[in-house]
Amino acid sequence: MKRIATIQDISCIGKCSLTVALPIISAMGVETAILPTAVLSTHTMFKNFTCKDLTDQFLPIAEHWEKEKFHFDAIYTGYLGSFEQISLVSDFFERFRSEDTVVVVDPVMADNGKLYPAFDEAYAKENTKLCAKADIILPNLTEASFMTGLPYKTEYDRAYIMDMLHALSALGPEYAVLTGVSFTPGKIGVMGLNGKTGDIFEYYTDHVPTSYHGTGDIFASTVVGAIMRGLSVAEAFRLACDYTKETVDYTYRTFGREDRYGVDFEHTLPLLVDRVRNL
Repeated sequence: MKRIATIQDISCIGKCSLTVALPIISAMGVETAILPTAVLSTHTMFKNFTCKDLTDQFLPIAEHWEKEKFHFDAIYTGYLGSFEQISLVSDFFERFRSEDTVVVVDPVMADNGKLYPAFDEAYAKENTKLCAKADIILPNLTEASFMTGLPYKTEYDRAYIMDMLHALSALGPEYAVLTGVSFTPGKIGVMGLNGKTGDIFEYYTDHVPTSYHGTGDIFASTVVGAIMRGLSVAEAFRLACDYTKETVDYTYRTFGREDRYGVDFEHTLPLLVDRVRNL
């Protein structure tokens, strides 16, 4: 069985980060080791949430794992809360990466043209150091803009996306993948560049007219699980696009727009498992 390590926060209530990554990747038949960066009472869409930073536990956990000689087939990072955590994750890559380890970085820090309140542009630039060490990065357009210095646009053409992909590729990853790309009304998806071969891949699904907290985590987790199950990068992104869209669509039809908890991936998870079984 493949084993991955995922490094991000855990919200005790609310569907995002580790509460999404752990069940999805495990259900796909991949052992999932977690390294929590913080524990929150709820995710940040709720008011008055509590947060316990776990930065001081990062190094002791990593050192224990290193002594036990644990091997990870993939390392997957999500939301990181500080410059120190970025530095610790960079060190973790050096400790545990082997020739067959796939490193996936989801630089969670911004959306809709704005950085999250806890971050600034210096933090965005610091994330490029992790991206330089990754095999696959999957920022949205806002995150890509802050990391590359290219302008953020809500209306764009293929030339703009290609410029963004080449700028991301120049950071160092083998695959630079932009999420939330749309050239046609009613369609949304991903576009990626293999920096070694120059190959482009893209895939789009119908756009559900709403948004929910944590869908990016569902998408990224499905990508990681699919790659560990032997799918190519392009195949993994197609599966993740389809599963995320179906989950958002089900949640929208069942609950409507206002559901702070996130999407009902528990209901659609059996569909994903069935697809994985048929791989």
